[in-house]
Amino acid sequence: MENGDRLTRAEFERRYGAMPENVRAELIEGIVYMSSPVRVNRHAKPHVHLSGWFAYYLAKTPGIVDYGDNATARLDDDNEPQPDLSLLLPKSLGGLAHVDEDDYIVGPPTLACEIAGSTASIDLHAKLEAYRRTGVREYLVWRTGDAAVDWFVLEGGRYVALPRDAAGVVRSVHFPGLWLDTTALLAGNLAGVLRAVDAGVATPEHAEFVRRLIPAS
Repeated sequence: MENGDRLTRAEFERRYGAMPENVRAELIEGIVYMSSPVRVNRHAKPHVHLSGWFAYYLAKTPGIVDYGDNATARLDDDNEPQPDLSLLLPKSLGGLAHVDEDDYIVGPPTLACEIAGSTASIDLHAKLEAYRRTGVREYLVWRTGDAAVDWFVLEGGRYVALPRDAAGVVRSVHFPGLWLDTTALLAGNLAGVLRAVDAGVATPEHAEFVRRLIPAS
C-alpha cells in the first residue's frame, strides 16, 4: 500500500492488515494517506494535553461508554479514518455510530478531534469534507503550527464554527459540560483547561445530560 493509492474500503482494510504494526494509514474519500513521523511539539505533546481534557470530561460524565484514541472509524465505502480522539453519543440519545463485532467504530462519531500542523493539512480539507458529508456532528481541529483551534458543528449539512466567549472558552453542543478553554490550551496551561471542564460539569445542563445517559448506557 502506497500514499495516494485509490482503493475501496474493503481493499484498503485487506492491504492495511498486511502492513507492519507500526504503520498508520487512513482512507479519505477513496485515497490512502500514510502517516508521517510524529513530532513532539507539533503533535505528541498536544495530543497528551487534548487527551487529558477528553479523559477528565469522561471521568466527570458517567454513562458515556464509547470513545476512542486513534480508533478506526468505518464511515462509508470511501472513508476509514483514525481520528486522534472520538466521542460517541449512545443511539438512544441520537448517536449515529456504534462499535461493531470487529471492534471498530461504524458510522460517524458524534465528535471527532484532530491535531493538524497547519491550515494546509488534510484535516481541514479532504478529511473535513468527509466528516461533514458522513454526518460527524462536531469536529475539532487543533492547528498546532498556527496556534489556533477550530471547533465546528454540523448545521443544515454544513460546518459552522462554534462561538467562543471573551475568555476563549468554546462549549460543545452535543456534550453538555464539555468546555474547552482555547486560550489555556494554546498556552500549554493544562490546569486551566481542566478548570473550564470543572465549570462546564457544574452546570444544570450537564447534570441533566448525565441523568439521561445513565439509563441509556
